[in-house]
Amino acid sequence: MRTRTLLTLTAVAALGLATPASAADTPVLTAGGAAVAVGDVLNASLASGTAATFYSSATGASGISCTSSAFSATVTGNPAAPGTATESLTSHTFDTSGCTTNVVGVLGVSGITVDNLPYTTSVSSDGTVSVTPPAGSTVQSTVKLRTLLGTINCVYRAPGLTGKAGNADHSIAFTNQQFTKVSGSSLCFANAFFTAKYAPVTANGVAVDVN
Repeated sequence: MRTRTLLTLTAVAALGLATPASAADTPVLTAGGAAVAVGDVLNASLASGTAATFYSSATGASGISCTSSAFSATVTGNPAAPGTATESLTSHTFDTSGCTTNVVGVLGVSGITVDNLPYTTSVSSDGTVSVTPPAGSTVQSTVKLRTLLGTINCVYRAPGLTGKAGNADHSIAFTNQQFTKVSGSSLCFANAFFTAKYAPVTANGVAVDVN
């Protein structure tokens, strides 16, 4: 009986059925418990009830607030956890019909574009999110403001962005990410601090977790 038992266990092990999959087999990004595949597209809009803001200081409330923004990113790598998944951020938009401003001398916002796409995005198992521009480039946004004298363009740049992913609400949040003005009139504030929370982040309509 003992010989038969040992033979049976050996056969099961040979078929790879002796033990369940280890934690190392779990990838960094999963959706509904399944691995997010390379080539899948991650999508997210602003978390319900929140706004994306570009304020002139990290502690102030003067600037621009938008209630509609979204991004799309294609997964380019999803290794076993713990590790770092990578994505290509191909779209990051702001619907200016939902944007307001309290900047003195500015009547409204006519456009916000994210330039120099695609950006490389990485998501680590500890939840750290990094957004990096192409080599020799910068993360750049162009803001078009309406004034009594016509439309002005304010161009802002940053070397990169750092955010945080959270599984509780499947979110990615950016807080006071500093951009510096590189061109524009005196009505364009010298610095723009970007804050936004996107949730839920989904792949094929299923909320994404970071492992």
